[in-house]
Amino acid sequence: MEFNIDTFHPFVLNIGLAQHNADWNWKNVSSPFARLYYVIEGSAKIILPDHTVSLRKGYMYFIPAFTSHSYECTSSFTHYYAHIYEDPQAKYLFLEDWVLPEEIQGDTLELSIFQELYSLNPTMKLSKSDPSTYDNSSTLASNLLKNKQRPLYNKMISRGIIYQLLAPFFKTAHLKSTVTDDRVKKAITYIRNHISDELCIDKVAETLCVSKNYFIRIFKKETGTTPANFIIQRKIEKAQLLLITNDLPVKQTSYLVGFEDFSYFNRVFKKITGMTPNEYRREAKSQSVADGKYNPNEKSLNLE
Repeated sequence: MEFNIDTFHPFVLNIGLAQHNADWNWKNVSSPFARLYYVIEGSAKIILPDHTVSLRKGYMYFIPAFTSHSYECTSSFTHYYAHIYEDPQAKYLFLEDWVLPEEIQGDTLELSIFQELYSLNPTMKLSKSDPSTYDNSSTLASNLLKNKQRPLYNKMISRGIIYQLLAPFFKTAHLKSTVTDDRVKKAITYIRNHISDELCIDKVAETLCVSKNYFIRIFKKETGTTPANFIIQRKIEKAQLLLITNDLPVKQTSYLVGFEDFSYFNRVFKKITGMTPNEYRREAKSQSVADGKYNPNEKSLNLE
């Protein structure tokens, strides 16, 4: 699979400097965004499903999105953090499709650009370190809106800084080998590129020159889920982004993600997110208004 760096658009959700004293202890954290840390002083631990990472002064750390982990801190600990979000509807997902090292040694350059990123975005720091206060759909929506409403020069510099911070990790990164079947890789790319279409499984199988039943078997073997579930999940993810970044009617949003049956879209959306599309939008916008970041007169909130 050929990756084009021009398609990599990471968004800064949160950036800040955190100082702890044996109070950075959270269990079973899993988020839709990746985390970058630069340790200034002290030590702490990140407990992953199969091993524990000891955080050290002068090192940077990367935690991928949707990675279940816990934190352990028994003394003083100071670090910079950055939460990075990648549009799940992009053709290629760099932070999802590549395996990055979890630890690399930092230097004065990385420290200085972390400091610059923080100084550029002082309003994007976390008010609390408890993940339950920021790791939810409404806060994610609010942070995406904050990202949109920054000045253009700020977004340009911030994106450049994120590239600089991630580049050392990509020096020794490698593509994930979870999906080894080229036909399944091709199917995933096709689905991403046509997520706004109705996306019939028969048609996807036809592009691979295999039968529908055979396609379902190899897709589930490689990904752990069926093509239908994979497609629905990606469609709802796109719908979530549309609902919080545009003021289009919900019914039109359902059509834009390839649902011809509006009532079915509502049922599926609620099953996956726990709320209806209207409830999801209201909660997201009310959170943004509370933060003073939502302008109801701004009709389009595209992230680019």
